[in-house]
Amino acid sequence: MNTTPVQPCVLIVDDERFNINLLVDLLKENYRTLVAKNGEQALKRAAGDPRPDLVLLDIMMPEMDGYEVCRRLKADPTTQRIPVIFVTAITDSGNEAKGFELGAVDYITKPISPVVVKARVQTHLENQQARALLEERADGLERQVIERTRELALMQDATIFSMAALAETRDPETGNHIHRTQHYVRILAERLRDHPRFRQHLDDHSIYLLFKSAPLHDIGKVGVPDHILLKPGKLTDEEFELMKLHTVYGRDVILAAEKTLAKSGLVGESGSFLRFAREIAYGHQEKWDGSGYPQGLKGEAIPVSARLMAVADVYDALISKRVYKPAFPHDKAARIIREGAGAHFDPDVVAAFDEAETLFQEIAARYAD
Repeated sequence: MNTTPVQPCVLIVDDERFNINLLVDLLKENYRTLVAKNGEQALKRAAGDPRPDLVLLDIMMPEMDGYEVCRRLKADPTTQRIPVIFVTAITDSGNEAKGFELGAVDYITKPISPVVVKARVQTHLENQQARALLEERADGLERQVIERTRELALMQDATIFSMAALAETRDPETGNHIHRTQHYVRILAERLRDHPRFRQHLDDHSIYLLFKSAPLHDIGKVGVPDHILLKPGKLTDEEFELMKLHTVYGRDVILAAEKTLAKSGLVGESGSFLRFAREIAYGHQEKWDGSGYPQGLKGEAIPVSARLMAVADVYDALISKRVYKPAFPHDKAARIIREGAGAHFDPDVVAAFDEAETLFQEIAARYAD
C-alpha cells in the first residue's frame, strides 16, 4: 500500500514559455505543477482535476490579463478559496493594491528570486492547509453542537412530557389534554403576534417557548390529594381552597428547577422556557376581571402566557369528560368562551379564539381521548 503523501499542486499561468519553464524547474521537486499560457486555459485548469492548491499568476497577458483571471477565480465558488500569488514585472504600488483588492494573497516581482519564490509558495500553501484544517475542525464542532443541541431538545421534550404526564396520571380522564392545550396556545399566539398589544411579547422564539412550556401548566396537581382531585361532585369551600394550591405547587416546582439551573450556570434558553412555564402554571387560573386565583391579578397584570393558557385550558376542559361533568359539544364550549370575554378572559384572546375556532376543532379531533 502506497502511503506517500500527495504533493501540493501549483498552477503556473504565464504567456511566456521561458517564465513557465523557469518556475516549473524551480518547483517540480516538491510540488506537482500545472501550466496555462493564457487566462482561458488558467480558468479551465483551476476548475479541473486535479484542482490546484495555489496559483502563480502573471498580470501582463494578452486577451485576458491576470487581474481579470483573479477576479473570475474569486467569483467562482469552486475556485474562490485557491490562493493567488501575482508574479509580475509591474512594481507600482497602485497595481499591487488592485491585486490585493481582487483577492490575491501576495506579489512576487520579476526577475524572480528562487529563494523568495520557494519561501512564498511554501508559506501560503502551509497557511492554506492550516486554514482548511481549522475549517474542517470548525465544521466538525458545528455538527457536534447541532447534534448535541438536538439531543438536548429531545431530552428536554421528553422531560417536559414526563413531568406533565405525571400530573395528568392523577386524573385518568384528562387523556391528551396536555397535547391539545399545547397546540391551542400556539394557535392563539400566532393569531396575536401582530396585534399592537401583543407584538412585543410574541415573536417566533417566544411562541416556540410557549409551545414547549404549555404542557407544564398543571404540574402542581401532583400536590393535590386524590379525594379532592378526583371528587365527582362539587368541592366544598375548604376543598376548593386546597385545589387552588395546585398553581402555587406548580410555580414552586418550576422555580426550584430554575434555581438549580442558575447554580449550575445552565440558564440560557432553559431559563426562558422555565420562566414561561412558571408564568403559566402560576397564572392560568387568573381572570381578566380580577376574580381569579391565586393572586387575584387583573387585566394586563396577568402574564400574556397565562392569558393564552386560560382560554386553551377552559375550552379543553369544557369539551372533555370529567368526573364532575359530561363533555360539552364544541358550540356550547365556544359560546361559554365568548361569554367570558372581558370577565374571565382577555377580550383580544377570545377574538383570536373566534378566528381560529375551526383549528381548535381540528386539534380536538386529532388528539381525541
